[in-house]
Amino acid sequence: MKIHFCVIDKSVVTSSPFYPLLFKGLFVVALFFSFSTSFFISNAHAGIRQYSADLSSSQWQLAKDSRLQCTLAHQVPHYGQARFSAKASRQLNMEFELDMMLLPDSYSLAQVRSESPKWRPGYGGRVLADMKLYKQFNPSLPKKIAWNMLSELEQGMNPTFYYNDWYSEQDEISVGLSTARFKGAYRSFVACIGNLLNYSFDDIAFTVLNYQSNSDNFTKASQRRIDMIREYLTLDPNLELVLVDAYSDSYGGRWSNFKLSEKRALKIRDYFVRNGIDASRIEAKGYGEKRHIASNDTTLGRGKNRRVVIQMQKL
Repeated sequence: MKIHFCVIDKSVVTSSPFYPLLFKGLFVVALFFSFSTSFFISNAHAGIRQYSADLSSSQWQLAKDSRLQCTLAHQVPHYGQARFSAKASRQLNMEFELDMMLLPDSYSLAQVRSESPKWRPGYGGRVLADMKLYKQFNPSLPKKIAWNMLSELEQGMNPTFYYNDWYSEQDEISVGLSTARFKGAYRSFVACIGNLLNYSFDDIAFTVLNYQSNSDNFTKASQRRIDMIREYLTLDPNLELVLVDAYSDSYGGRWSNFKLSEKRALKIRDYFVRNGIDASRIEAKGYGEKRHIASNDTTLGRGKNRRVVIQMQKL
């Protein structure tokens, strides 16, 4: 393209009634070219790396499906895995974790947005939250935001994370969650959550069971408790050891009380073994009248002393 120059007499231009308009027009053109130049220069040094599964490769799967934990997983090619997880607990819970192949090298923030897919023009995106990126840790989001992201996915939107590359702040990284093949796996995930136990390991890790007077039969409350422990033991293979320690009150002879406490401890061990728990994982002992926790002078105190303590340890 050739550029042609021309010379205009200054006196003719300044005396023209169109001079102010001409000056403003030239100023706007100069400003436009200045902005365009700076824009293209900055973009020559900055870029965005996008990670997301395309329509053919997108997969959602129920990675964990038990009464202890439910996990819905989505693989992001060349980046890592997105996971939604809920665990057995007294209260409904949920957590989102972004499992990165390359962990953050410094602290920063990622913006979480809900973006409309290309096939839905006209739907604007919106900000869902900010996610903290800690050095050498996978980032996570709490229950409310995690459920919000699942709701957006169910509606056909793409939760997307934006953050600056910690090695080059001029470069931005975008990580999107695809909606392809989401709904079927999501329905299975919701069904799994509805079947979770309504108590956790922490609720039963240390349990005191009480007996009826002069008997090896539990009180009604303790029977419900041991059934909970039995159910949890059958579901969690990571429990390494179950300690069963039985005690008696001081009503009666010491030897008979010792043998009664042994009988109670072994009965609990046998109960667990009959329900599929490996006997090598259980240690059962009777201590008789030792280690009282209350006075034996009252009915209430003796009831507290007739007890079994069950402690569980994880690998």
